[in-house]
Amino acid sequence: MSNTSLREQVAGERRRLKAVRSALSRALERGARGDAAFVPFYIAEGDYLEAAMRRLDDQDVRMGELILKRLGAPPDTAQQAALDEIEARLRINRQHLQKLLAARDALRAEGVPALGQFEKVGQAYSDFITATMGHHGPVTELAQRLFSVDDWGHMAGISEAETRRERELYDRVLASLPAGVEVPPIA
Repeated sequence: MSNTSLREQVAGERRRLKAVRSALSRALERGARGDAAFVPFYIAEGDYLEAAMRRLDDQDVRMGELILKRLGAPPDTAQQAALDEIEARLRINRQHLQKLLAARDALRAEGVPALGQFEKVGQAYSDFITATMGHHGPVTELAQRLFSVDDWGHMAGISEAETRRERELYDRVLASLPAGVEVPPIA
C-alpha cells in the first residue's frame, strides 16, 4: 500500500470513528427516554467502538514499541513521559471500553430496561474520547522523527478484512439511527 493510500485509509477510518462518536454524543444528548429504537443503535455503536478502539489500542501499543526500538537507547525523561502518557491513556480507554461493552451486552440481553445504564456509561466514554484521544504532541513528534513510511504501515496494521469489517460496522450504525439522531457527514 502506498504512503498516500495508507494515509487516506487511516484518515477515512478516523473520520468515520469521529462521526460515530459524534452520533453517539447526539443520541446521548437527546436521550432514549425508553424508546426501543435506541437499542439496536446503541448496540451498533458498541460494536463499532469495540472494533475501532481495539484497533487504535493495537496501533498505540505498536507505536510505543516502535518508539522504544527506534530510540536505540533508554528514553530520556521527556521521552519516557510521552511513553507513559500513551500507556496511561490506553489503560483508561480499556476501562471505559470494558464498561461500554458490558452495557452493550446488557442491552442485548435486556433491551429497553438497560438503556439508562448504557447512556450513563456511554456518556462517560464519549467524554473521555473527546477529551483525550487523538494526536498528542510529544508522542506524535517522536513518531514523526523516528518512523519510516514502512513503520507507519506496520503500526497502522491495516488489512482488507479489517477494512471491510470497519465499513460493515459503520454501515450498521448508519442503518440503525433512531429518528432525530444524525451522523455528521464525513468529507
